[in-house]
Amino acid sequence: MTTRRTEQTHPLAAGLDALAPEAAAARLYEAQVQSLAAIRPALVALEQVAVAAAEALRGGHRLIYAGAGSAGLMALADCLELSGTFGLPVARTPILFAGGTEALIHLQGLVEDDPQAAGADLARVAPKAGDLLICVSASGSTPYTLAVAQGARGGGARVAALANNANAPLFAEADIAVLLDTGPEMLAGSTRMAAATAQKVALNVISTRAAMLLGHVHAGRMVNVQADNAKLHARAAGIVTDLAGCTPAAAAAALGAAGGAVKPAILIAAGAKPKQAEDLLAASRGQLGPALAALKT
Repeated sequence: MTTRRTEQTHPLAAGLDALAPEAAAARLYEAQVQSLAAIRPALVALEQVAVAAAEALRGGHRLIYAGAGSAGLMALADCLELSGTFGLPVARTPILFAGGTEALIHLQGLVEDDPQAAGADLARVAPKAGDLLICVSASGSTPYTLAVAQGARGGGARVAALANNANAPLFAEADIAVLLDTGPEMLAGSTRMAAATAQKVALNVISTRAAMLLGHVHAGRMVNVQADNAKLHARAAGIVTDLAGCTPAAAAAALGAAGGAVKPAILIAAGAKPKQAEDLLAASRGQLGPALAALKT
């Protein structure tokens, strides 16, 4: 018997495989929805992680993710979106994933237990003072993730830990501990389900709040989006049009004058000269609201 709640049997799992198809699907769905309740008690800690992430990135340091298995996949999904959504440089948001790219094609359990692989990955990324490392592990005891956390702290980096079991060993290595107490899984131990669902939402909260603190979100818009395809070019033009209150033609011209950067383009479309737009954003530490207010005074 295990004391880890994620390994225990869910009360609603009894008779699951004997239910009618629609009833079985509904029970699986409800268990996933219920797992999200674990996020509310963790909101204070999630905000602390977001603040630490914004401080690291604002200071020219890195936001590093780490994980193995399904928890690592949740970390990877959040990490890969940061560049396109918020314009964060890829070099500033690396990830340590047990097994590397080969494990993305076929997840291998053994790599989760390999602290030597963690050491090699740590040497490649070399977390140091000023960096923030976010470690994700449902059990909170994955050897790879534990070794990464220990090594990062040894290098001077701050560590945030997300785990789904109380008293997880990973929390002892963390400056900020985030417990997502999702409880037993509908398939005992299958943490790709409730645990991973809560992990992904928690990571969404962290990264989006960090982006807000950095000024990359304004009025519910991605104002630091990197437009590298037709859809995002159209989105950028729409953002400038809406927030500057200008015509689509004026938005396109402003984006051209700003080299495709949305925040300065909004200021240009609102009446600023390109250099003035840069100065306003520098004075407001990248926050568009204060920059627009200063332009209007």
